[in-house]
This record gives sequence, structure tokens and C-alpha cells, in this order.
Amino acid sequence: QVQLVESGGGLVQAGGSLRLSCAASGRTFSSYIIGWFRQAPGKEREFVAGITRSGSDKSYADSVKGRFTISRDNAKNAVYLQMNSLEPEDTAVYYCAAGSWILAVNPRVSAYDYWGQGTQVTVSS
Repeated sequence: QVQLVESGGGLVQAGGSLRLSCAASGRTFSSYIIGWFRQAPGKEREFVAGITRSGSDKSYADSVKGRFTISRDNAKNAVYLQMNSLEPEDTAVYYCAAGSWILAVNPRVSAYDYWGQGTQVTVSS
């Protein structure tokens, strides 16, 4: 089992940057594929980015490609989401999630077993 805690959210102007962190508990963190998701008010939770266990493969939603970068540090039990060129449409609660049984990054919410509590990102125009 793993527990996830997100941090780094906040209020930023359009064009600005934020770096989200996801801190994990447990000694088996490197055995999980990690995904970042977001949920805006009135909308379904959607995939943003994901990273494989070793960090060698990464996947992004089309809406964030070229602007967001996911990375992980297994020695620190942490995953990061660097968000640049933020747009008002990026406003949402951002969640990190851990998948134990999937073999590759998966954009489906149901593929992930464990979730953090989320961190709010608000981008003003």
C-alpha cells in the first residue's frame, strides 16, 4: 500500500509556472506507475501525465504536451509535475495516483489503485 500527498498548487497568472510534488510513503514506491490527473468543476477527472516505474517512459495528454513535464525520484519517493505556460483552462484540482498492476502508463482513472487528496491550481487570465 502507498499513501500519496500532493503539494505545490496555488494561484498563478496565465503564462506562469508551477511545480507540483507528490510525496509517497512506503518502501515499494518504485513498483508503482504514477499518473497525474486533474478535475475541473463540473467536469470528469482527466489524465494529464504519467510515468513508468523506472522513469524511462512518460506520457502526456495532448492538451499539456510541450508545456508540462513529469519526472520522478525513486530515492526520494517523489513525483513531480512541472507546469509551464499555464492557461486558465488548466485550472483544476490536480491529483497524483499510483497503479500497481498496470504494465504501462494508462490514461484511465480506473487503472490506478491509490490517490492523493489533491492540490488546487488556479490560473487567472
